[in-house]
Formats: sequence, C-alpha cells, structure tokens
Amino acid sequence: MSSFKDTFDQYNWDSLKNEIYSFTESDVRVVLTKNKITLDDFKILISPAARPYLEEMAQRSNQITKKRFGNTIQMYIPMYLSNECQNICTYCGFSMTNNTPRKTLSDKEILEEVEHIKSLGYDHILLVTGEANKTVGVSYLKHAIQLIRDHFSNISIEVQPLYQEEYESLIEEGLYAVLVYQETYNQETYKIHHPKGRKSNFEYRLDTPDRLGKAGIHKIGIGALFGLEDWRVDSFYTALHLKYLQKTYWKTKYSISFPRLRPHQGDVQPKLEMTDADLVQLICAYRMLDEDVELSMSTRESETFRNNIINLGITSISAESKTNPGGYSVEPQALEQFEISDERSTQEIINLIKSQGYEVVWKDWDRIYS
Repeated sequence: MSSFKDTFDQYNWDSLKNEIYSFTESDVRVVLTKNKITLDDFKILISPAARPYLEEMAQRSNQITKKRFGNTIQMYIPMYLSNECQNICTYCGFSMTNNTPRKTLSDKEILEEVEHIKSLGYDHILLVTGEANKTVGVSYLKHAIQLIRDHFSNISIEVQPLYQEEYESLIEEGLYAVLVYQETYNQETYKIHHPKGRKSNFEYRLDTPDRLGKAGIHKIGIGALFGLEDWRVDSFYTALHLKYLQKTYWKTKYSISFPRLRPHQGDVQPKLEMTDADLVQLICAYRMLDEDVELSMSTRESETFRNNIINLGITSISAESKTNPGGYSVEPQALEQFEISDERSTQEIINLIKSQGYEVVWKDWDRIYS
C-alpha cells in the first residue's frame, strides 16, 4: 500500500535547500499578493528572502487565525509516565546511554499526578514516555488510559511508534490524539542522532502517521526538532507531510509543534541556530499555508518569546510543565527529558492570555462536532 514514503522519495534534500536559499524579495512580494498559499509558495515564505516581510506575514497570520479559531487559546499539560528508554538519541535526556535513575509511575503515582493536574484546571492531557516497549508498551498505556479517562475530555500520547492494530486498541479505550515527530527528515543526519534502538529505523517512524490515519485517530501531531538540521528544509518536509496526510486521511485533524533543541543531559549543539525571528517567520508561514492546522507552543520557549507569540498564529499552549515522571507531585528531582524555559504557573499564563484579549479553552472540540 502507498504511504508518505512514496511522496518523500520524490524530493531531494540538497536540491530543496538550494532552491529555498535562492529565492529573492521579488518572489516574496508575488506570494504575498496571493489569497491561497501553495507548498511552492511556502518554500518562499520560509526563505531568507522573506525576512524583511515579517511584519506583513505576522499581520496576515493573525487575521487568518482569528477568522478560523477566534480569540481562543487551548491549554494542555504533559504528564510523563516513564523516563525508561531503549533508544540512543544524542539530544535527549532519556537516552539509554545516560547513567541516571529510571522511573515508571505506578497506578497510585499516576492518580496523584492526575489529582494535581486537575486542581490546576486542565481537561486536555498529553501522556509521555520514553520508548521502552517492554516496560511501557501497549498494555501499560492501555491501563494508564483506562485509569485516567474519566478525569479528562481529551487524552493524547507521545510515545514510541506503534502498529496500526495497537493504535486501534488504544483508540477503543479513549485515546484522542497522537504526537509523533520525525525529528529530522534528513536521513543521513537522522542516522547520526539515532544510532541504536527501534527509533533508528527512519522509514518505520516516517510511516507512523500513515498507520495512525488508517487506525482512524481523531488527531495527529507532527513536527521536527529544530537544530538537528537546517530548519527551513525540515519545515518544508513537515509541510509536505501535512498536506499528504490531510489529503489521504481527510477525517483526521492535525497539529504542528515547534520544538527547538533545549539543554539536557548530553551535549548536542544546533547544526543551524534557529533564532526567535526565524521561529516567528515559520509560524506565520505555516498559518498562511493552512488556516485549519493547530499550531502548538510548549514551555521549551522563553517567557518573553511566549508573551509575544500568542497573537501570531499559535492556537495551543502548555504551562507549568514538568518533563520528568512524577514531576508534579511524586518525585520532582527525577531526570528531566529537557530543561523548561518558561516556568510560570498555569494561573500566570491564564492571566497573560486574558490580558491579550484571548479566552482560555480547556478542552478540544467535541468529536460530535467534527
């Protein structure tokens, strides 16, 4: 059966990179006159030539977002169930090469975390684990969903890629969305940063959203980890992936996240720095390309950046996040996956959102309206 790999193979990384860096301001001006933006136009909007037009892009992104989503920002929170992992990933604190204590939450600890999270007002939770099939495999995930599903309207996961039938079994228990990031679409760079473990299989990970679409998941989140490769090329591949998925699995909703490399237990420096202005440019370009896709911003980013990004196209934001298992109530000193930058409380983020004229949404749209 066909998959995104067939589309992916039609493109060449180096050729795309050369094309993106060859555009001129004249090309940008032509794109900005259009009402509908194509993938070819998107390449121009993420090019260095588009930088002088950032203000115009930001205004257009704001207008499109308000037309589609209104003055609302959805809030979610991650809950880390385990930091055990069988992969070697050079940029991740959970990598099996890191000599650090490992922890997987028990039922009692999960419920203690849930109690704290619910006290903050959250109704949309993201369950996160390392990639350890024997410890936190499908049976563990299924049990965790069963344990907490009465407490949340929407349950998402960010875990190891699974088979279609495994996703189907979790959907039956109440799974709402799955986030799976390719990290980088450059196959050679991918091999360097994923030398061992199931995650080292580039094609298996690339095909994961296809398996999710076939399983009938309500929402899929995709993205790249900016810093492993040239962010412009990785972003084009992400956009290409998005458009393929939307066409192939048209009943499913989609979201894109924008993680930049953060400090962790390890020492991988960004191959190409992505500045704050670069990230603003990319967010605006994605919104101009697609008015329906959800754009999400985590606490990886600084207070100042998140203060200024709310009205530029972002529709979903986290707050008070902990990136270690039990971080909210059980064991705050356990290994973090990466360092948080914006450590403000949930209430402080709520106040920030309201101060900018937006309303906080605690849950996703009900499936009955989709």
